[in-house]
Amino acid sequence: VQLQASGGGLVQPGGSLRLSCAASGFAFRVNSMNWYRQAPGQQRDLVASITSGGTANYVDSVKGRFTISRDNARNTVYLQMNNLKPEDTAVYYCNRKSGSTQYWGQGTQVTVSS
Repeated sequence: VQLQASGGGLVQPGGSLRLSCAASGFAFRVNSMNWYRQAPGQQRDLVASITSGGTANYVDSVKGRFTISRDNARNTVYLQMNNLKPEDTAVYYCNRKSGSTQYWGQGTQVTVSS
């Protein structure tokens, strides 16, 4: 299983970024996928998830600003982040759960600062 996240960077408050996570080594289309984030000194928290059927769920703090989506033809899950705030600054991780096993990508840094 490999999860390769990309798309992070430095953006001003109110700006946008789109994260991508390219997956391989498992049957992507039948798996739910997740995005987590971890700010310095904080625990890693779930931000958004999407089921194999495309149903999305979000943590309250990003509802209306972030959109998770998937492209099964490309084995890729996305996180579109709009109206970014300084409190969104974190390392963002792509995640897949299989039973009690969790798989993580390498993370991509998102910094929101003026």
